[in-house]
Amino acid sequence: MMAVSSLIRPGEQRLVSFDEFRESVSDAFVPLEMTSADHDDFRGVVRGATVGAIRISEVTAAPHVIRRTPRTIRAANPDYFKLGLQVRGNSVLSQDGRETALTPGDFAIYDTTRPYQLSFDDRFRMLVVMFPRHLLRVPPDGIAQLTARRVPGRQGLGAVVTPLLRGLGEQIADASPTVAVHLGDAVLDLVAAAFAEQLHLAGGVLLQSRGDALRARVTAFLDERLADRELDLHSIAAAHHISVRHLQKMFEADGDTVSGWIRRRRLEQCRRDLADPRYRDLPVSAIGARWGFADAAHFSRLFKNAHGSTPGRYRADATPVTESTRPTR
Repeated sequence: MMAVSSLIRPGEQRLVSFDEFRESVSDAFVPLEMTSADHDDFRGVVRGATVGAIRISEVTAAPHVIRRTPRTIRAANPDYFKLGLQVRGNSVLSQDGRETALTPGDFAIYDTTRPYQLSFDDRFRMLVVMFPRHLLRVPPDGIAQLTARRVPGRQGLGAVVTPLLRGLGEQIADASPTVAVHLGDAVLDLVAAAFAEQLHLAGGVLLQSRGDALRARVTAFLDERLADRELDLHSIAAAHHISVRHLQKMFEADGDTVSGWIRRRRLEQCRRDLADPRYRDLPVSAIGARWGFADAAHFSRLFKNAHGSTPGRYRADATPVTESTRPTR
């Protein structure tokens, strides 16, 4: 993915017909089915930018219904979450047996690996943030409670996330590649915090027990020490005055392992550094070593398994050549 591709300015939007819009929506996101009561007069537009691992798009269109069906899932099933922020008009999102209505300022999350439906009864504008599921640091059982649930944009952390997302399109279009990458990471962190707050307020799974609070402290401890190659089960357990088995069971409860969690977070830090132009001159192997991967070949294999390309290829795609670095003829 390219690090930044500028959003189309409002004055440059070209409203397209139903068939063109349907094709552009599936191209921008995942394969989808779409219906509209008025094909002939339908007009819509999708504009977007890719920032690191996330895709930010603004959709403006006439009334229609979008469906992610078993057939379209079989056609292509990338492991993504989508967050829809209602900017203008209203919508109804359905997934996992739940249905929620979104008004301007509200947002909700939905999972592209399972069927969902979005219905718009009038002309609307929606900001859609799409990103790999593993980047959202909320336990899987927590996410299962959150799909197709409205997060109000006028209270709690929703009141922080909503204005940030609404202004993000123009910020990304004007930002340098370095700033844009950090903006993308900040969005994911804020979104995770907002959903964690929703789970907490709803009496959900996060931080509702002594064990959950301990796990939160452990993961914070690990995040601070990801670059430490000496990090191991015994030192982690000792720092929290628990047994190694207790430590392992905490992660097993989420279908995870301690080493797997650390590896994913280290690979994510490597991904961020590879997409950051400030580190363009730092060898790929040095970035891997910086986050605990001493063996360059092993790091390359792990990174390709996690992100679909080698570290070098990812860097080349994510940090486009600028005027100052482009070689002269």
